[in-house]
Amino acid sequence: MYTQIRNYFYDNRHNIAVFVLINTACLVCVALVVARVAYSASNRHLGLIWNLFLAWIPFILSYITHAVSWRRNWLYLILPVTAFLWLIFYPNAPYMLTDLQDLARRPGGAPLWYDVIVVVWCSWTGMLLGVISLYLMHDIILRKFGRAAGWIFVFVISGLSSFGIYIGRFVRLNSWDILQNPAETAMEILGIVIDPSMRLAAFTFLYTFFFLFIFLLIPAIFALSDLLESLLAGQAMDFSILRLIRDNPVQIVQILVIASSAGGPTVRGRRPPARRRRPGG
Repeated sequence: MYTQIRNYFYDNRHNIAVFVLINTACLVCVALVVARVAYSASNRHLGLIWNLFLAWIPFILSYITHAVSWRRNWLYLILPVTAFLWLIFYPNAPYMLTDLQDLARRPGGAPLWYDVIVVVWCSWTGMLLGVISLYLMHDIILRKFGRAAGWIFVFVISGLSSFGIYIGRFVRLNSWDILQNPAETAMEILGIVIDPSMRLAAFTFLYTFFFLFIFLLIPAIFALSDLLESLLAGQAMDFSILRLIRDNPVQIVQILVIASSAGGPTVRGRRPPARRRRPGG
């Protein structure tokens, strides 16, 4: 039982580490905001906690969708619903990056360096929640429809989420508007798409490129971690062999002598061919 538990934690060590780190980061975010409110007696940055809660929604939806995707009976029943809700709420996670511009409107009440660490910590945590949820959804598309469809999905979602962040920050629409007033919200979004501005094009392009960079960067870091782990394991094995030779030189020589003598005479590293017996000899 202990061995099974240990093997499970070892096989899932990266997933467990990410889950623990994200929860720790969220707790730190809440603590930083609460400390800021207590110090300054103002409600500034309390909205970051709400945005962080919204960033957890796509993460939870993607986790449920990923778990259901392994069960064929529930796949086509639940997957469309959870995938649609995930698509609506997903921009809330990377949206927190735009909270950095709130630092330009500085009313005081706390040191600037403290506000910087609060906003950056919360924004980066929300971004990580979004990227991980995108990984889970990408894995579903990859398994069901192939590698090409998986990467097309990532490109499309990155572009749509960038557009969603834009309408959330500048048009002041949110995910709840789509659920409460779908027709009116759709007409407003259609008007923006028909007559796009230069700011919309630049914003969507740059944020899409940034999301793709982050999406590719994180697995590269994990791959580098695995490579370093394997290299360190190989060095540890080499060091153990060297220590064995250093601590038991006489025994090693005896083993080599016995092995060479048991192998018989050799010519140029090869055993001479055996002679055939003559019939009747």
